[in-house]
Amino acid sequence: MNFSAIIALAAAVFLILASHRADGASMVSLLQPSAVMIVLGGTFCAAVVNFKPSTLKNALSSAMEVFFEKQPASQMKVLDEIIYLAHQARVKGLFSLNTLIDKIQDPFLKRGVQLSIDFNNPQMIYDILKAEISYDEEEELINSRVFEALGGYAPTFGIVGAVFGLIQIMGYIQQPDILAQGIAVAFVSTLYGVGFANLLFLPVAGKLKMNTRERILLKEVVLQGIVSIQMEESPMVIEEKLLAYLKYHNRNHSFEHKKHAGAHGLR
Repeated sequence: MNFSAIIALAAAVFLILASHRADGASMVSLLQPSAVMIVLGGTFCAAVVNFKPSTLKNALSSAMEVFFEKQPASQMKVLDEIIYLAHQARVKGLFSLNTLIDKIQDPFLKRGVQLSIDFNNPQMIYDILKAEISYDEEEELINSRVFEALGGYAPTFGIVGAVFGLIQIMGYIQQPDILAQGIAVAFVSTLYGVGFANLLFLPVAGKLKMNTRERILLKEVVLQGIVSIQMEESPMVIEEKLLAYLKYHNRNHSFEHKKHAGAHGLR
């Protein structure tokens, strides 16, 4: 569970409500079911028009990983496996990796090793896996684009709700007290629209995009490792390539103990 995201969202809502209460305003004035219906209902209906229902469903499902993060295979575990496979291929030959394929947990690395065994053509393997990475990236980015669209629709429908509210209270133009109160209530829709957009939809879109970037970057590193193994490069050279990825993440990690021992069960 991503406690930081949940706490940050809860803190933002609390601060908004606390500041509203500190000014002496009633909390009841913020509870407008009709405003919620206009903003959320209009936003998601517009999204259905823009995207396929299946695309919208996948995006909503992917949003759960922002608050309830899955536990993917450790990045360091994948890199350690690459180094171990490189040493095995160096000592016993590339075809010896066939006995280790079923023990590789990362699907992309497993497919890459299988291709390396089946085809003795590094360029072809690179082209195949590079194309798969591109397709995966485009597919995952659609989820973030859905939430970016939601973040654009919500404020607009907030204004629509405010206009509807103003239209309704124009009948009380001769009663200033009721008119002033009605105007305040009408603009709650705008608050909902801007709030949902900037506290939920757009941050979720950004987080999904960052998660996609991390996954694609790791696949790029795995791809380089697979091609290097196929080309029978020295394990030390492969280690140096992987170290660039580790430096990007500002992590300290040593591959030395993977040279003679099985990496996380690859034995």
